[in-house]
Amino acid sequence: MTNSMAEAMEKPRADRHRDKYVLRLFVAGATARSRQAILRVHQLCAAELKDNCTLEVVDIYQQPQLARDNQIVATPTLIKEFPRPVRRFIGNLLHTAGLFVDLDLIT
Repeated sequence: MTNSMAEAMEKPRADRHRDKYVLRLFVAGATARSRQAILRVHQLCAAELKDNCTLEVVDIYQQPQLARDNQIVATPTLIKEFPRPVRRFIGNLLHTAGLFVDLDLIT
């Protein structure tokens, strides 16, 4: 394979990584509400964002310092870290229309 062909193949991979949404979901323990929030965000990533996202799930009981650092006052809280600006959505994740507006998610 020539060098230019290898570069052409690598570029789309780098662009996909750069353009990915980075989401962080804060939940409180293994409750039904936490499981529902995790499932809903996974569905959002698969269906609406076409798997063009990276999701980190943080249990505030397991990682309280991370919750403090991110100033989490309620759960579930979904934070869109990238692309900037950072946006937060706190509460019920069932209604995606409000979620898309609050997090400024454009697909």
